Amino acid sequence: MTVLKEFLPKIWLLLAVFLVVSPAWAQGDAKSINPELLEKIRKSNAECFACHSEAGLKNPPLPGLDLAKLRETIRDDEVFKNSNHGKMECRQCHGQGYQAYPHAVGSKQLISPCEQCHAVQVMKAEMQFDNSVHAKNLKDKFTCSTCHDPHVALAAAKLGDPRKAAAQDNHMCLECHNSDLTFAKYAPADKKRPNIDKIHAWLPNTRLHWDAVRCVDCHTPVAKTLSHEIANKDKAERNCVTCHSTNTALATRLYRHVAKTEANTYGFANSALLNSIYVVGATRHPLLDWAMVGLVAATVAGVLGHGLVRIILAWRRNRSGR
Repeated sequence: MTVLKEFLPKIWLLLAVFLVVSPAWAQGDAKSINPELLEKIRKSNAECFACHSEAGLKNPPLPGLDLAKLRETIRDDEVFKNSNHGKMECRQCHGQGYQAYPHAVGSKQLISPCEQCHAVQVMKAEMQFDNSVHAKNLKDKFTCSTCHDPHVALAAAKLGDPRKAAAQDNHMCLECHNSDLTFAKYAPADKKRPNIDKIHAWLPNTRLHWDAVRCVDCHTPVAKTLSHEIANKDKAERNCVTCHSTNTALATRLYRHVAKTEANTYGFANSALLNSIYVVGATRHPLLDWAMVGLVAATVAGVLGHGLVRIILAWRRNRSGR
């Protein structure tokens, strides 16, 4: 009952937000946006990128720009166009206080929160995050954008290639955990950044693993969808068989999108993984396994047979020599 009372206000808020924004979701579906609206969005965003881009920093279109502050808000317009929010107008999030330059004082605090559009996802993520190691000491410093840059992030399903998804998602983790400067922004003052390579020294070919697997694939509980419950290092996955077996967890994690669309090919287990990686123990073929067993058995039988023949011949020679 205590848990229910704790989450009841959130549930009512979620229902209210859903009723308000569901029409907006229908209108904001990228597939339903007509060319005229897309062109309008492109022109509107071009006004923003005229300043907030490398070109704008080199040749400021407006006089009196604070170039030091501008440098902190530079974005790549091509990367943004291909991101999850690439078909949205900048002003949809940066609305109040951003209509004119100079932007209003405190306008950063008026940026639309993620839950305004992603109410269901945020509520679920918050419940998971509250149980994560990050929530223990850093809850007040963490927001969605701490890890997920809304100008860059692209869903793994849209990236297609699992290696690209691994590179994108691992960058979110390593941006803090592999940088003393960034780590110091969020960690307690007396906490020193642990050496990421020493911590993972137990894992063979660590860097090669990070090319093909995400940090969260080992540092979150196994679930149907990705969890925001980042586990402490003592609870992280260390059992190699979890991935290196025919019942591999990779098929329900990073590689679940390709696994859904591709059935086993040529008899290989988890054949969808073969397009990106070869996982010892996971991408197996029963016939090849039996062929290998047969080859080993034949080799052993050949060695034993050869030895037995030599023993018999030696015994006969010794006997005839008497």
